[in-house]
Amino acid sequence: MRHLKQIIILVAVGILLVGIGFRLGRSGTPAGTDDPHESHADKNSGKAIIWTCSMHPQVRQAEPGKCQFCGMDLIPATDSGDENTGARSLSMSEEAMRMSDLQTVVVARRFVDIEIPLVGKVDYDETRLKTIAAWVPGRLDRLFVDYTGIPVKAGDHLAEIYSPELFSTQEELLQSLQAVKSLAGSASEMVRHSTEKTVIASREKLHLLGLSLEQIAEVERRGTASATVQINAPVGGIVIHKNANEGSYVKTGQPLYTLADLSLVWVMLDAYESDIARLRYGQEVEIKTEAYGDRIFPGWISFIDPVLNPQTRTIRVRVVVKNPDGSLRPNMFARALVRARVAEDDQVVSRNLQGKWISPMHPEVIKDAPGACDVCGMPLVRAEELGYAAAGETKPPLVVPASAVLTTGRRAIVYVKVPGKERPTYEGVEVRVGARAGDFYVISSGLQEGQEVVTQGNFKIDSALQLQAKPSMMSPEEDKPAAPDMKMAEPEAAKPRENPQAFLQQLAPLYEAYLKTQQALASDQETEARAALDRLADALGKVDMTLVKEQAHRQWMDLSRQLAAALEHRKHLPGIEGARKIFLNVSKPVIVLEKTFGHVGAVPHRIAFCPMADGGKGAEWLQLGDKVKNPYYGSAMLTCGEIRETLAPQEAPHGQSR
Repeated sequence: MRHLKQIIILVAVGILLVGIGFRLGRSGTPAGTDDPHESHADKNSGKAIIWTCSMHPQVRQAEPGKCQFCGMDLIPATDSGDENTGARSLSMSEEAMRMSDLQTVVVARRFVDIEIPLVGKVDYDETRLKTIAAWVPGRLDRLFVDYTGIPVKAGDHLAEIYSPELFSTQEELLQSLQAVKSLAGSASEMVRHSTEKTVIASREKLHLLGLSLEQIAEVERRGTASATVQINAPVGGIVIHKNANEGSYVKTGQPLYTLADLSLVWVMLDAYESDIARLRYGQEVEIKTEAYGDRIFPGWISFIDPVLNPQTRTIRVRVVVKNPDGSLRPNMFARALVRARVAEDDQVVSRNLQGKWISPMHPEVIKDAPGACDVCGMPLVRAEELGYAAAGETKPPLVVPASAVLTTGRRAIVYVKVPGKERPTYEGVEVRVGARAGDFYVISSGLQEGQEVVTQGNFKIDSALQLQAKPSMMSPEEDKPAAPDMKMAEPEAAKPRENPQAFLQQLAPLYEAYLKTQQALASDQETEARAALDRLADALGKVDMTLVKEQAHRQWMDLSRQLAAALEHRKHLPGIEGARKIFLNVSKPVIVLEKTFGHVGAVPHRIAFCPMADGGKGAEWLQLGDKVKNPYYGSAMLTCGEIRETLAPQEAPHGQSR
């Protein structure tokens, strides 16, 4: 009997302890603490909060913590909470919104500057090239300038030439002068007048043969003809060609020297087809060179070629640059940047030229009123006649921060806060995106001024919609077409299996270098990553673009330009974080390249995605293997992310499972 009482007491104590443990487990902290998750319930509705991962929505638990797959902090799982929300709408509690750290901005109109990067080379100003030729036949007895590269000034001695024709003409002048003197007392006015005309004709002939007025006066003062005559430089400049040697005989009109005035130079740039609409005569251009680092040489667009190069699909753009100290030298490699201010309907606005008058031949000549060009004398024209929008007739475009736009291929989604709702409600809207201007996108259609769009936390909203099996950025509504106008949009026309194998073989080293970069960054190896980026740049330059034609050629040119622009900064962003930033910008065109043209080989490429990369905006990359190896975080969060798509190589039979 006593044993039975002991058993009953032990059972009672056990039940009491279990109850206490259960209560502690439910609260998570002792009573009286200030833990914000003390009740783990919505303070407004009283419902229990379920905690989930924004990247792995299958994770659902009653307590906050870390995701078991990627280590991210769990967030409150939002629920629709409103039976009247639309198919692409999400309603959440104030607590869930606060925990999701959502941020919004109001859609507004503002002028933005689109940056157009161009590359090219410094060249001579063709209008400032002068050829010094022999005006008379003769023998070059002496060359004062006997090698190229010598700077000369107007009037400097270039050469001495012996010419029988010049010698005889000097003699004619001297004899005519002597005849005038001898006839000074003659009564025949006709004879004197005729002799004086002979003197004038002899002087004019010598001048036409190349002698200056000072040289002719010297002959008259000296009273004897010279066997040799000096040839002087009519203009200043740099001798860029020497076409004769000392002692050689030359004919009339034969070039002796070519001089270039480098105080003003041209920079010849290549502009892609997609940039033509925003380039205008007279636009200011910033020129940088490898020799002078970040030093900026200002210039102006002076000519835009009306004919497109059919091979490269580019046009030539000529920029005139002042070069008073001779720093810019012909054939220097140049990087240029044009900032085109755009208005609604893609009009180009100029801050410096509105209401101004400009020379149609010399864009550096700008005046406030009509008149003539100071250089060539041509009448000035209004800036509006050169393609600029007129002042007061433009409207700023609708713009949103770039972080507000979620893109997948040709689709773009923006989450808009729905006004007038008791609970915070957000709705996904498909938009047509125009050009990107720095940290902003121009919105062509889909939004209205004054709407509130989500700029931070939009991916979490999208994940919640996926969790509820609602349309999201990854699963559009089938009855709703969308085709945003974006440079990074995935092309439709060029299917991978329609591309020649020879071209795909050319892409193999490019993919290899890219994947080496991804592997090195995932392993936190900066040196190896930068070496792989250098190989990627080298592989890009060796691709034979003539292997693809028409639209595929244009698509390759656009993607190669984006790749080149991204790789250009690999020497300027230090540290492994700089290498990761470059890899982020490189990955965008490489993924489009893969989806457009495909790859050859026996191994599939996989597209992975990390929602935390790029400051929480999320970013994709290509990798090998089905286990996530995150290049944006390396060992810190190596497995953070998910495989979104597997792309089989071209050799795979059509229809093979991926």
